[in-house]
Amino acid sequence: MYKLQHLTRSILTAFGLAAATTAMAAPETVTGLKTPESALAVGGKIYVSEIGEFGKDGDGQISVIENGKAKPFATGMDDPKGLAYNKGKLYVADKMRILSVEPNGKWKVFAAAEAFPVKPQFLNDLTFDKAGNLYVSDSGDLKGKGGAVFKVTPSGKVSTVVDSEDKRVLAPNGLLPDGEGNLLMVDFFSGVLYRITIKTGKMVEVAEGFGGGDGVVRDRENRIWVSDWKNGRVFMLKSDGELKLVKDGFKASADIALSQDGKYILVPDMKAGELVWLPAK
Repeated sequence: MYKLQHLTRSILTAFGLAAATTAMAAPETVTGLKTPESALAVGGKIYVSEIGEFGKDGDGQISVIENGKAKPFATGMDDPKGLAYNKGKLYVADKMRILSVEPNGKWKVFAAAEAFPVKPQFLNDLTFDKAGNLYVSDSGDLKGKGGAVFKVTPSGKVSTVVDSEDKRVLAPNGLLPDGEGNLLMVDFFSGVLYRITIKTGKMVEVAEGFGGGDGVVRDRENRIWVSDWKNGRVFMLKSDGELKLVKDGFKASADIALSQDGKYILVPDMKAGELVWLPAK
């Protein structure tokens, strides 16, 4: 089902800066986070989205990890989830809208709910392509209805890449660029990893068995890592097609990231309130 020829080499510079961590010694675990959902490291800093209390507006924030501790960076958000970076700004999927955050932590709405072809329900993960287009997953009702993947141009125009007209689109979650014109997408409801051709919306199944699939990253050895939120697991899909369970025992492994030196997978454990450095072996 998984074919090597469909996986291209990592295109970190082509698709914006990849998730990275600082060069300092990894702290192994950062505790005390408030419902951490996504990690992103860029520019020598590690950022974590903290939802706070689900459904409570205004208590969400983005924190930065410094010296093994979390420090508020951008506050006053609702339920911030996926993070992405482009041209000096962070972008955040915050409930039914996308926010852009300046280097000083000040933020504004980049794409409001009204900008979408249909009203979004649960905007989740984000990723950029080399042209500066932003892709965002909408996990719908998390029960298999209302899911979609949207494209947002640099000017903020939103269009649909795939939606529930394709019966396999249930609750899209983690997104990852996969060569020119393609995205990898793991579905939270089905646990299936797909390759999507952006221009046509064509979907091809790559691998399955990821439970509540959440984050997707590629390491320097061209291996793909997928987190399973529902079952607290992290998997590695090797370039030869072998699927390996690397780590279980998390309470809710959310949107993962790759460290700058390529040695770690950064795992936000949402229910434990932790960010864990998992060796990328």
